[in-house]
Amino acid sequence: MPAALRSIVLLAVGTLVAACGFQLRGSYSFPFESLYLSMPENSVIGAQLRRSIRASNPNLLVPKASEAQVLFVPGSEARDRVILTVSGTGRVSELRLRYLFPYRLTDNKGRDVVPPGSVELVRDLTYDDSQVLAKQQEESLLWRDMELDLVQQLMRRLAAAKPVFVDAGT
Repeated sequence: MPAALRSIVLLAVGTLVAACGFQLRGSYSFPFESLYLSMPENSVIGAQLRRSIRASNPNLLVPKASEAQVLFVPGSEARDRVILTVSGTGRVSELRLRYLFPYRLTDNKGRDVVPPGSVELVRDLTYDDSQVLAKQQEESLLWRDMELDLVQQLMRRLAAAKPVFVDAGT
């Protein structure tokens, strides 16, 4: 393929990709200057969220809540395992995994800067008593996948937040 034709094809592909709104994941712009994560350092979600935020904006996270413009405060997360269907012999054949993660974005005085939100993730899986170990491993992998999905959804929500800050005089 001649160089001129190759250049035209690459330009056309680049134009099509740009026109469809394609954007690489991982680069986020946040609507606040500093953020404190009110989550334990050893928390799986907290560690992954910190890593993702630092990858997008290394200077956004601050070590103390008093230094932050916005505080991320998680609520009580809930993980449920619900039986969906049972076979004719009374054996479980389908399960639903549900992960609910509520959170708030507040200022230093505890006032919400955006309405409280939550992320709910659901995964269904088939179950077979004859493959208990394999199904336990599959369930474990699904929980891990849900944690990664949760962090990505939180990143998108943090980037899309439209905080309303109250003046100190009011």
